[in-house]
Amino acid sequence: MHTSKLSRRSILAGAAALAGLTAARSNSVHAGHPLARDGIAIARGYAPSPFGQTHYQDVLPEDPVGLPLVMIHQAPMTLRQFDNVIIPLARRGVRSIAMDIPGFGQSSPPDFVPSCEDYATVLPGLADHLGFDQIDLLGHHTGAMVATAASLQFPGLINNLVINGPFPMTDEAREGYLQYVETAEKGFIHEHNGTHLQTSFLDRYKFYGEGVDPELITRYTAEKFIGLGPFWYGHHSAFQYNFNEALPKVTHRTLLLTNTGDQIYENALWAKEMRPDLAFIALEGGGVDVVDQMPEEWSDAVVGFLRG
Repeated sequence: MHTSKLSRRSILAGAAALAGLTAARSNSVHAGHPLARDGIAIARGYAPSPFGQTHYQDVLPEDPVGLPLVMIHQAPMTLRQFDNVIIPLARRGVRSIAMDIPGFGQSSPPDFVPSCEDYATVLPGLADHLGFDQIDLLGHHTGAMVATAASLQFPGLINNLVINGPFPMTDEAREGYLQYVETAEKGFIHEHNGTHLQTSFLDRYKFYGEGVDPELITRYTAEKFIGLGPFWYGHHSAFQYNFNEALPKVTHRTLLLTNTGDQIYENALWAKEMRPDLAFIALEGGGVDVVDQMPEEWSDAVVGFLRG
């Protein structure tokens, strides 16, 4: 449905209706809402956070099952990382809420260099804003570190935890990653002739692997630069985070999710050795962008775990 064919009154009415939507009265606005996709209602909004506001997207299936799933993206991207899985998840009965990490996308940035623990502090405000007493939580790469931190800070808020891209590392590796952030990201140079945009595009293009779509990489590249805070904050927080110390403390029902083509697949195998009591799934193939590369398989893995 194209919003240009709707009156301003109908758009505002639909948005207002969906903003207060609950599972019990979802059917009344699904068909005609201007943000609906494939007949599934989608709302976007802002929740209060310690840094200002958290931007989120709420995807509500006709008949949601279980708790809502909050999803945290990798850096330096936005909640749009999950564009290709929100409908597959909804078709499987999962209400998903993707959020922009503070300083990324349209979420307010902190006025200091944040840690994963700092990023995690936005979750209680988001849950309260949407009326949730408890959520399932998933994070991918940087988002996985934030989700892990949240599980330790707010254990009562979280039911199931999905760590997509578990990332234990040696001290030597951590030093190397942080040096990369210092030189390549914190020291990033915006050239007067704009060549930094092409360089960023080509680097990301090569990173994707086989079957790359230049339109998709264009979006990835743009997401790197549109955030309200410095993009280097994200990887810096992830590489600073001591996942080796955090993982043994996790008490939630947890899935360690990875894929064999992920650049940190070996780290995931190490995490599995650290916590053999946790569920573990390794999808075959893909890469760092597995959510776009294998949306149906990824959704099957996530929902299969959530359903127990």
